[in-house]
Amino acid sequence: MGTYKTLEEARENFKNDKFATNAGVTLDELTEEYCICSMELNDNHRNAYGGVMGGAIFTLADFAFAILSNNIHSLTVAQNVNILYLSAPKGDKLIAKATCRKNGRTTSIINVDVSDDTGRDVAQFIGTGFKL
Repeated sequence: MGTYKTLEEARENFKNDKFATNAGVTLDELTEEYCICSMELNDNHRNAYGGVMGGAIFTLADFAFAILSNNIHSLTVAQNVNILYLSAPKGDKLIAKATCRKNGRTTSIINVDVSDDTGRDVAQFIGTGFKL
C-alpha cells in the first residue's frame, strides 16, 4: 500500500510545494504504480524566444517524481536526476507520467515521460530517490 490513501491526501501533502504549484503544476492521478501530473502552459512558462523553458518542463517532471517516490516510501529525497529534452512542446498542456523502474531497499529509480497534449514526446526524466 502506498503512503497516501487517497489522491486528495497526496494533494494536501504536496500543496506546500510552492515552486511547482505556483508554476501551475497539478496532481491528476496517483496509484501505487504511477503518477500523472500536468501543467497548462502560459506566457510565464516561455523563454525569450517564445519556447517553453526547460526549467518549467523539469519542474513538472520533478514534481511527478517526488510524488511517486514519496508514495512508495516517505520520506524520499532526490539523490540524482537526469533529463533529456526530446522535442519542443507544440500543445497547450504538458503531461508527466512517472513510473517506478526499481524499488530497492534504500533507493528507487523513477522514470518520468513528459509529453504535450498533442501526444508529442517532450522529455525523459530519470530520478534516483534516496529513502530516508
